[in-house]
Amino acid sequence: MNIGIDMMGGDFAPLEAVKGILLYLNNSGNSVNIFCIGDENLVQPLVKEYQLSSPNLHFVHAPETIGYHEHPTKALKEKQKSSIAIGFHLLASGKIDAFISAGNTGAMLVGAMFSIKAIEGVSRPTIATIMPKLNGRTGVLLDVGLNADCKPEVLNQFAVLGSLYAEHILGIQQPSVGLINVGEEEGKGNILAQATYPLLKENNQIRFIGNIEGRDFFNDKADVMVCDGFTGNIVLKMAESFYDIAKERNLANDTYLNRFHYENYGGTPVLGVAKPVIIGHGISNDKAFSNMIALAEKMISSDICNKMAVSFKAS
Repeated sequence: MNIGIDMMGGDFAPLEAVKGILLYLNNSGNSVNIFCIGDENLVQPLVKEYQLSSPNLHFVHAPETIGYHEHPTKALKEKQKSSIAIGFHLLASGKIDAFISAGNTGAMLVGAMFSIKAIEGVSRPTIATIMPKLNGRTGVLLDVGLNADCKPEVLNQFAVLGSLYAEHILGIQQPSVGLINVGEEEGKGNILAQATYPLLKENNQIRFIGNIEGRDFFNDKADVMVCDGFTGNIVLKMAESFYDIAKERNLANDTYLNRFHYENYGGTPVLGVAKPVIIGHGISNDKAFSNMIALAEKMISSDICNKMAVSFKAS
C-alpha cells in the first residue's frame, strides 16, 4: 500500500506534514509506504530534527509549489514540478495508491478530474464531509462545495456514492438516505428538490427515507444527507464554527462539541473518481495529517473506488 502526501500543502507546511507522518507512524506502525512529495531542501532538515526514520518512507523531490491564490488549471499546467502535479502523476501512473494534500483545493480538484478522471457513469464527482451525531454515530453530508448547481440526476448519484462511503468506510450497514429540504412532506421544496425526490424514491441501490430538515442534521434520522454543493457548503461552514464557538466559551473539551474539530477527520474525500484523493484543510495540523493518512489507508484497503465503479457499471 503506497500513499503519497504533499509535503508543501497547508499554511504550516512542511512542518505539520512531517509531524503528522511521525504521529501516524507512532500510532499505526510501518505497514504503509509513504511517499513524501516536496522540496527536499525544506523537508529534509525537519525530517532530521524530528528523527523521522522508517524504511517505509520515500522522498520525491518537488522543487515547485502551487500557492493558494494561483489559478488551478494554469498552475498545474505551468508547474509540472510542483508537489501537487507530481503527486497526481504518481497516482495516475500507479506508483502510489492514494494522494493527500492540504494545498490549493482547486488544483487538487482539477488534478483529480483530469489526471485520475471520474468513474465511468459518474456525471460529477463530489466532496463529502462527516457530520457528528448526538448519539455518537456519524453521518455523511454531500455535496459540500464542489457542485454549487446540480441536476436531479446528479443528486441521485451523490446518494449512491454517499451510501457506499457510509457502508464501507464508516461501517454503517444499510445506511439511510435523506434529501435535505424545507419540509418532510413529499412535494415540498424548490424545483430541484421536487424533481430529485422521485428519483431517490425509485433508486433500489439506496435506502431512501424521504426529506429531512435542517434540524435533522445531528440526530439519527439519516446517515447520508444529500444536497447541492451551495447548500452543503453553507451547512459545513456553519458546523465548523461550532468548535470555534465552543472554544470561545471554554467548552472545547465537551465530548460532543469536540467532534466538530476538523482535525478529527483529517480531510475531505473526493468521491466518484477512480482512485482515493483526499483534500485537507489549509490550517491542517499534525493530527489532521495523521488522520488523512489513516483515511487514505482505509479507502485503499476497502477498495471503495472499485466498489463505486462496479456499482455504477451495474446501474
